Amino acid sequence: MLTIKNLSLTRGATTLLEHFNLTVNPGEIVTVSGASGSGKSTLLNWMIGDLDPAFGATGELWLDERRLDGLPIEQRHLGLLFQDDLLFAHLSVGQNLAFALPGRVAGKQERRTRVEQTLFDMGLEGFYERDPATLSGGQRARVSLMRTLLAEPQALLLDEPFSKLDAALRSQFRAYVFEQITRQRIPTLLVTHDPADVPPGGRVIEISDWQG
Repeated sequence: MLTIKNLSLTRGATTLLEHFNLTVNPGEIVTVSGASGSGKSTLLNWMIGDLDPAFGATGELWLDERRLDGLPIEQRHLGLLFQDDLLFAHLSVGQNLAFALPGRVAGKQERRTRVEQTLFDMGLEGFYERDPATLSGGQRARVSLMRTLLAEPQALLLDEPFSKLDAALRSQFRAYVFEQITRQRIPTLLVTHDPADVPPGGRVIEISDWQG
């Protein structure tokens, strides 16, 4: 369970969020909506521990019984995907995915098999040795998102994760990602401008309702 308690975000005299509270249950995807510049990405930056010094913040972030807001980024165990993919240019597509696998997936062959299956599920069968530079924007977005999921994060933060996919692929891949989140019971916070990205029956939080 991912919980935000009494969060206020400011920039100078401007209040972006005031007394913001939110609980995301295991396997639930909560969507945060709002206009550009309303503080959605700033909220995610605070959650991962990478808030720009120009902003001020008070409040608490909890993952189950563990308080996160005082911990460094690497100890928070949050998966994060912004709009821009950050694939490693010096690694192949398959190596990018294998890099994210947890240590308990042991053995070169087992790791290779896991990655090959993931590529097949993504519609990228045979792409293990491909150079990321040769991928289309939509293919890079799929690889980047699946690399995030393969790391088995304890919670997931998604900032416009499907924006670079064409309409047909977007619908198919979105359904696959939501299925994985539900299956792995990952509490997920989704930021999007597209109402179609909201899971069926999912909660939507309008960020303007929490602004001063």
